[in-house]
Amino acid sequence: MAERMLKFTTTPKATPAKRAAETRNRDFHEIYADFIDAKAAEQASRCSQCGIPFCQTHCPLHNNIPDWLRMTAEGRLEEAYELSQATNSMPEICGRICPQDRLCEGSCTIEQSGHGTVTIGAVERYVTDTAWEKGWVRPLRAGPAQGRSVGVIGAGPAGLAAAERLREQGYDVVVYDRHDRAGGLLIYGIPGFKLEKEVVQRRTRRLAEGGIAFRLNFEVGRDATLAELRERHDAVLVATGVYAARDMAVPGAGSRGVAAALDYLIASNRKGLGDAVPAFESGELNAEGRDVVVVGGGDTAMDCVRTAVRQGARSVTCLYRRDRANMPGSVREVAHAEEEGVVFEWLAAPRAVTGDAEAAGGVRAARMRLGPPDPSGRQTPEEVEGADFDLPAGLVIKALGFDPEDLPAAFQAPDLAVTRWGTVKADFRTQMTSIPGVFAAGDVVRGASLVVWAIRDGRDAADAIHAWLTQPALAAAE
Repeated sequence: MAERMLKFTTTPKATPAKRAAETRNRDFHEIYADFIDAKAAEQASRCSQCGIPFCQTHCPLHNNIPDWLRMTAEGRLEEAYELSQATNSMPEICGRICPQDRLCEGSCTIEQSGHGTVTIGAVERYVTDTAWEKGWVRPLRAGPAQGRSVGVIGAGPAGLAAAERLREQGYDVVVYDRHDRAGGLLIYGIPGFKLEKEVVQRRTRRLAEGGIAFRLNFEVGRDATLAELRERHDAVLVATGVYAARDMAVPGAGSRGVAAALDYLIASNRKGLGDAVPAFESGELNAEGRDVVVVGGGDTAMDCVRTAVRQGARSVTCLYRRDRANMPGSVREVAHAEEEGVVFEWLAAPRAVTGDAEAAGGVRAARMRLGPPDPSGRQTPEEVEGADFDLPAGLVIKALGFDPEDLPAAFQAPDLAVTRWGTVKADFRTQMTSIPGVFAAGDVVRGASLVVWAIRDGRDAADAIHAWLTQPALAAAE
């Protein structure tokens, strides 16, 4: 092992080749090429094989990263895949969209020592894509039949991860989702240049072929209440995510030409999937030929600005009220956006949308400075008097984050308890809600977060449901 690993002092960090900005700006294909075998092995061999692997402890799924890096370096790719998928329901997806710079790679020991992190995400993607190509990804096999069923509300990463694990434990699983395709934000919220849709669809096909039933275009509260789903199933998991867009409380925010980030991204992704999208065709949710201003600083804002570039916008500006160092989005995504021509206005916040009710004409913005820390420790943005400026904008996109929908009202379940933030209350240990037999996982519990956390929560919820359904007292009652 020593001859194959610990090469970080002699082998520099390298990522897969990235397409030039002027080329990738014309399409929605992923921007990175795949590693070749030799390059993946070389980069994996840089791992220092830490006794206490911080990459693993800082991964929400606690993936056994050092071991599958070693196997990759030694050419044992099938074993590397088996180890990777043992803790992760969607390793090729996490390899593409996880903010590794804030998680595993950001915690890498050799990164801290100045040698440059191991490119964990790229190797993870390479190993799993190779597994799909070689046929190592086996069909989903149900465990011994439990004679019980579980309904999962939401076909996003938390719901899909839970459904897979429950099926492996022998349950009949039905996944309900309001959209016409499974995948949630993976299919409709994340652009193709970060996650091509076939990568998601082959995962959901595997689940369907493994016996998981999908009821799409199904809205709980309209097609069935939560109480009715409880009558159909022995347990129900709520994994709806958070979809309610936060608004801009400024004059003109209701003008035509002001759009919510998710509406904009869904329209773009649907168009890419070949759907008829009237709001796109009419130009309402199409950036082509328009000056675009995106308000926000998270990864969703980065998805919007980079989508607008590819749609042929005249100009694209990102407005964020704090500075670059305090931006919540991935540093890597900001760099990609800058390469692609996005202009960032740091320390700037919208004061008003100009124009009229029928058409936005621009954004009047206030310059900001960072004041004293708030209770969370972050410096509070303060307006700089007399420093307003104007930006042209025919399309203004609100990417200010997401809040939970009013699920007790939507599900006709007033006894479903929520927190003061609107997230579903769930027991920390059992993930059960205030309604017996109803569990909750993912963003609808923790608030808007990362896909990798949703996968972790979904897997944990499946285990909690299994424990509850197999407890002796419950079995005796039946």
